[in-house]
Amino acid sequence: MSLIAVGRFVGVFGVRGELKCVVTPAGREALVAGDEYALDRDGRRSVRLQSLRRHGERWLVALEDVTSPETARAFVGCELFAPRERLRLSEGEYLDEDLIGLHLRDPGGRELGTVVGIEHFPAQDCLVVGERRALVPVVPAFIRSIDPAAGTIVAELPEGLLD
Repeated sequence: MSLIAVGRFVGVFGVRGELKCVVTPAGREALVAGDEYALDRDGRRSVRLQSLRRHGERWLVALEDVTSPETARAFVGCELFAPRERLRLSEGEYLDEDLIGLHLRDPGGRELGTVVGIEHFPAQDCLVVGERRALVPVVPAFIRSIDPAAGTIVAELPEGLLD
């Protein structure tokens, strides 16, 4: 089973042991009160969310059997992981792991490089391509198609972008 990071506890809130949680883009729709989440990628440790509520840009999460700030502090810094099947991705939305390893090609089929990572910047996400780690913005002006099943991304790039 593939587990995806959906949030990270960054602090304690209040006197009842709630935790401040920063949710990942993949986790926006994945956190549900009553559901269980892994605390590590291999799923050996888990917690159940008793309740959650919005607080500014973060979520406040109450864990089952955690009722004091002292007990909650043990979870600060922990990540929450959910099975990939639980995530709801929109059309044209991909997880980083879906794109890493895909071959970047021009519209004529010429190989431009392999995606070795993804960087998330405020303006847009960028593919990290090849050993030189060239950045290719994931924007409609450049990206023509993404086909994880075929292992390809077709991009029409300005001259010199990958140099």
